[in-house]
Amino acid sequence: MRIKIFVIPAIATAILALFIIFIVSKESEDIRLDIRSINNIVKTLSDDWDLFRNGTGTLPFKNELAYVVINNDGERIAATRDGLNEHLNDAIRNRDTIVDIISDGKAVGKIIFYNGTADIIKQNRIKMIFAAAIIFAALMLIFAGYTFYLHSVLLRPFRKMQDFARHIAAGNLDMPLEMDRGNLFGAFTESFDIMREELHKAREKEREADRSKKELVASLSHDIKTPVASIKSATELMLFTIEDAEYREQLEGITIKAEQIDSLITNMFHATLEELQKLHVSVSEIPSTAIHQLIRYADYDKRVKPFELPNCLISADSLRLGQVFDNVISNSYKYAGTEIEINAFFEGSYLIIDIADFGPGVPEDELPLILHKFYRGKDVAAKSGYGLGLYISKYLLEQMQGDIRCENRPEGFCVRLMVRLA
Repeated sequence: MRIKIFVIPAIATAILALFIIFIVSKESEDIRLDIRSINNIVKTLSDDWDLFRNGTGTLPFKNELAYVVINNDGERIAATRDGLNEHLNDAIRNRDTIVDIISDGKAVGKIIFYNGTADIIKQNRIKMIFAAAIIFAALMLIFAGYTFYLHSVLLRPFRKMQDFARHIAAGNLDMPLEMDRGNLFGAFTESFDIMREELHKAREKEREADRSKKELVASLSHDIKTPVASIKSATELMLFTIEDAEYREQLEGITIKAEQIDSLITNMFHATLEELQKLHVSVSEIPSTAIHQLIRYADYDKRVKPFELPNCLISADSLRLGQVFDNVISNSYKYAGTEIEINAFFEGSYLIIDIADFGPGVPEDELPLILHKFYRGKDVAAKSGYGLGLYISKYLLEQMQGDIRCENRPEGFCVRLMVRLA
């Protein structure tokens, strides 16, 4: 594995550090005086004391050992070099070796052999610091290399996977997860990319199935609407020709049921639309009197109280405006089941049409949501529907430069339609 590239140098650095410590400690152990040389120096000085005392003698082994010769009065006689301890107290503190000089059976002076342990320790300390600095630098290089390695084989792949997961969550299944197969997680990430491809295929199949379903629903809606339109045309024609009141009432019932079937088919068709832009809206100038007929067609159960509309021209699509009235009045039938009151008046450049019932209304916390697509309140679970009626109505009115508002009133629920004046 690639981690060996960094483990082997780390082990080598540790071995080097142990070796340096061993060498330095061995040098410390080798700091000792040569007893043979000391004896030769003491014998030479003892035999030639008179010469050395007068300063004419030559110090033996002066290049091998560092020492100072003093007399009994503590005065310096000779020294192999400057900077050595010349006083007994200093020599004792430095743990120097002190040897008496015996001449003619009596002590005539002393030799202070310098103990170089402190200097050696100081030198060894410098060596240790230098070695520690080298080892630290080597370890830092190994750490930096290992950090770069971890970033390359762990952090960078995980960041790529994080970006990949973000794209998947956003629904972008076209961006592949590029990863080196020789990477530590190569096989793992390859499985994720295979999952992405399978999700992409599943989505395409889902879209194709949804498209087929919509085409089927649209086709069936068209096929059903044709005979329903024929039934409506036939009954309307018969209403003009039959005078018998009982038959006319039955024909009116057939017309109402045909309108209901047509409305249900329309809602089913709308429920399959993903985009309301597919609903074509053609705006033109129509008289406000046409609204009476649109409301009459929507009010098949005759619950709307008599109302008056001001005479004017409005800018609307008669077919789409009829759908709006169908949706609003149908909702009142379904959720209120009461009489319906309509009031109309002008406000700015709009004809305002308030359609109010006397039902329980809508909970205040749900009121801002009822115009949203597919939203249905908590208390309407037992009622059939898709939650599309008011949403479609709002869209259609906006396409006609109008709007829709909903509010609770003390006596019930009111839907306000704002229709643009021509």
